[in-house]
Amino acid sequence: MDSLFFWLSKLTWLVIAPDSLLLLLGLFSWVMWRCGVLRVAKASLNLLLITLLLVALFPAGEWLLYPLENRFPANPKLPQKIDGIIILGGPESITRSAVWNQVELGDGAERFLAGMALAKQHPEAKLVFTSGSGSLFYQLRKGADVGKKLFAEQGMDFSRIVLERNSRNTYENALFSKAQIKPVPGEVWVLVTTASHMPRSIGIFCQAGWPMIPYPVDHHTWRGNLLRVDYGLAGHLNDLGLAVNEWVGLVAYKATGKTTALLPLACNS
Repeated sequence: MDSLFFWLSKLTWLVIAPDSLLLLLGLFSWVMWRCGVLRVAKASLNLLLITLLLVALFPAGEWLLYPLENRFPANPKLPQKIDGIIILGGPESITRSAVWNQVELGDGAERFLAGMALAKQHPEAKLVFTSGSGSLFYQLRKGADVGKKLFAEQGMDFSRIVLERNSRNTYENALFSKAQIKPVPGEVWVLVTTASHMPRSIGIFCQAGWPMIPYPVDHHTWRGNLLRVDYGLAGHLNDLGLAVNEWVGLVAYKATGKTTALLPLACNS
């Protein structure tokens, strides 16, 4: 069932991603034009151009991201002693890292930076990096292997590092990490991931019976910058895709019972 959910989520996203919808609308316009249905072609093309203009001028993605990023405070005060730190995978580029034989990171590299900084501040804590491969077809290379190389290059103590390399999504991050770590009730764990991804992540770990202190990083928005008009089609479309992915993920995970709430706040809410 988990594999079916993984495949369906990936295939569905290929269709409903904002850039895919825009491409499909353009393709539909072309087909209508080629078929001689000029009125429909003109209307759909106008819709495409207006949508592109609105996306280019207004940060709609940030409007959707802000309530997710604002759900948990940045830089939370942590207990003096913590038992473990979990870094969720995602920033690492598995293929580029393998091709170039060096650590290649993308958006969200703050997850690694913050996680390693916390590990240095709390030498008593385990450091867990959970990342397999989210690819539909290529499962031989794992994100955890990139993390292992990064931690080695940064001189981290591997006696306290745990690598989980079989998960394909956030739900499996929690499930497989818990099975590997076997946390004891009462332990204090900190979860590090992108701020907009934190609500879904916290809900999943709580549903798995593993309470976490959220430590959000990699913010894309701030309140004073939301109401503006500026041109940035590529950046705005990227943020819109990130936001839609998170909101759709929250709905899907709630509908399938993989998270505690549509917008989790804490494990008891």
